[in-house]
Amino acid sequence: MTLQTQLILQALLREPAKESWGRKLADETGLMPGTAQPILMRLEAEGWLTSRREDEATAHGEGRPPRRYFALTGVGATLASEALTTARRPRGSALRDLATDRGAGC
Repeated sequence: MTLQTQLILQALLREPAKESWGRKLADETGLMPGTAQPILMRLEAEGWLTSRREDEATAHGEGRPPRRYFALTGVGATLASEALTTARRPRGSALRDLATDRGAGC
């Protein structure tokens, strides 16, 4: 998992029940929107996130383009937490676990 993906997941997990939009997540993580957006789209395609497009009238009333709001799914929140825990482990530990899972740890 890339560091950029980890940053996005950490930001989403701060308030897992709330929606957030791409630009806000980019600002919170220090990523460029062009980096954050593909990560969000990939996580949505994998079922970790849902998204919805903001109503045009609401956005127009605020003088900006419509936002795409993202939220973690229940499964996505669980998978994100697990993935971040694994990513934080020392690399040797994760590799040993992988070898053990594949039966090569004997």
